[in-house]
Amino acid sequence: MPARIALIHALRHSPPPVEAAFARLWPGQVLMNLMDDSLSADLARAGRLSPAMTQRFLALGRYAAGTGCDAILFTCSAFGPCIEAVAQDLAPMPVLKPNEAMLAEIAAAGLRRVGLLATFPGTLASMPPEFPPGVEVAPMLAEGALAALDAGDAAAHDRLALEAARRLRDVETIALGQFSLAHVA
Repeated sequence: MPARIALIHALRHSPPPVEAAFARLWPGQVLMNLMDDSLSADLARAGRLSPAMTQRFLALGRYAAGTGCDAILFTCSAFGPCIEAVAQDLAPMPVLKPNEAMLAEIAAAGLRRVGLLATFPGTLASMPPEFPPGVEVAPMLAEGALAALDAGDAAAHDRLALEAARRLRDVETIALGQFSLAHVA
């Protein structure tokens, strides 16, 4: 029987690459999308996570749980502590951050220096502490890439992401900080 999985997004660019990944890697699941694209704008404006933001995440998580979903995948990498609060609140339901599998792969590979490419500045604040102990993270913002994507200019987004990736030196791999970067891999 297929699982019903709630996908909760803070960027409108996240659903297509997440849905494509499910279709490729775990087809047949019932996906439900919830979005509050004001979360990223509010975080950018505030410059930090707040208790009010955590409450918004809790409300989204509880709503998703109330629909009968079997698990929740948040696709917004800049909100780790908020997602952790939802996971604690809804335990034992699986509530996952978007980067958990990637971080497990980094740990399993024994990597020590990893570039973290992001288009949203909040990701570069929240994600580095989530990396395995002993991993040095080299953060890199693809300045202007998200704005280009918001404006419908995917080519400029991709060009800016590639330029930023090329500035990452002496790293063993590059971790992509947003699902919206998946097609640039």
